[in-house]
Amino acid sequence: MHSNYALPLGIAFSLIFALDPVGANPIDKKISVAHPKEQNQSDRNPSASDEPTGILILSQALALALTQNPELSAFSWESRAQEAATLQAGLFPNPTFNANAANFGNRAIQGFDGDVVTLELSQLIELGGKRTARIEAAALTKQLADWDYEAKRADVLTQVTQAFIDVLAAQQRLALTQQTHDLANQTTVTTAARVQAGKVSPVEETKAKVARASVQIELMRAQKELEAARKRLAAGWGSTTARFESVAGNLDSLPEPTSLDSLQQRLSKNPDLARWATEITQRQALISMEKSKAIPDVTATVGASKYLMPNDYALVVGFSVPLPVFDRNQGHIQEAEHRLSKAEQELRNTEVRITTALNTAYQALDAAHSEIMALRQEILPGARSAYDAAREGYRFGKFGFLDVLDAQRTLFGAKNQYLMALANYHKSLADVERLVGSGMNETTANSQSEVSP
Repeated sequence: MHSNYALPLGIAFSLIFALDPVGANPIDKKISVAHPKEQNQSDRNPSASDEPTGILILSQALALALTQNPELSAFSWESRAQEAATLQAGLFPNPTFNANAANFGNRAIQGFDGDVVTLELSQLIELGGKRTARIEAAALTKQLADWDYEAKRADVLTQVTQAFIDVLAAQQRLALTQQTHDLANQTTVTTAARVQAGKVSPVEETKAKVARASVQIELMRAQKELEAARKRLAAGWGSTTARFESVAGNLDSLPEPTSLDSLQQRLSKNPDLARWATEITQRQALISMEKSKAIPDVTATVGASKYLMPNDYALVVGFSVPLPVFDRNQGHIQEAEHRLSKAEQELRNTEVRITTALNTAYQALDAAHSEIMALRQEILPGARSAYDAAREGYRFGKFGFLDVLDAQRTLFGAKNQYLMALANYHKSLADVERLVGSGMNETTANSQSEVSP
């Protein structure tokens, strides 16, 4: 159940939650990942040559997910679209060119040559700070798209981390079941020899064969579970097949859980919660934009008219402005104000939801940690001792086969429970670190680095 590789969960969440310290825009500082706008189309379509082979570690799986996960790529393209929308919001209205001829087609002057030909150039002049308000609202919408990308990135990397844990646990469960199967074969052979020697009843051999058949079923189930877990992990980087041989990690490595109070103080780093500061600012910017629309714009016109009969010119200057008699954009202003109130309530709801989710995940983490400690210190040593005693006593005829079988089931059941508790601990740890937006012991590590020479 041990491995030479440590499960780098701390690395995983350093990659996930490397956020901008000022909290304005999430950026990744610890891993270089190409944004879709910097990638070629061929780079976004992984081929079989991109699939990992051999032994896979967690950092490799996370890097693959960052560059090849299709869902994450879709969110990143939305960020690109909002960037283009911001560019569009800053553009000035196009001028309008107008040409007209009057009095052409009469009998006195034939053809298209009319009495007057007028050429005009009109320009809409936006008043009330419309362009500035539009740019600000679009820029904040772009920041919201960045936050949505950051939240989805954290979700994807958390899912990949948990899928990696599932594969690692499935591998160890298969190895444990294989050990049980080998032991069942050995027990069947030993029991058959004792039956032939006349030391035990043939019923004992039948029981041994039934127990071996039961373990064979468990072995097939463990193989299927491992294959399913491998495909779930490969799906994290957009693949439908798992070409890697195995994953490497150490589930026995258990960081000490931080207190719940200290974790709750770090909830502000959660991208799902941090985005709401930008969301509310954006809603306020939308109110300002709608209010600016209540101020009428002016259309200025300048041009010239040529009178063909006297062969003379005249300048044309004018302007037009709508009169805000009925429509002062009051409906859209109220709509934007109501959406701001809605955002404030949604912020409160998000705070409650994330705090509740953190408490649930932390309780699962703490329960798994307590279960692991109890299994390590009491249950596993006791089950091992009981099995060794039963097996030794069976060799000397002191115990029956059912005693050995019961002790064997107890031992391997405890080992399987221990393995499941380890997997649950690390998966709950991934949930907690996703919710607080950083590694479990990040605060402690940072404080130590600050005072280190």
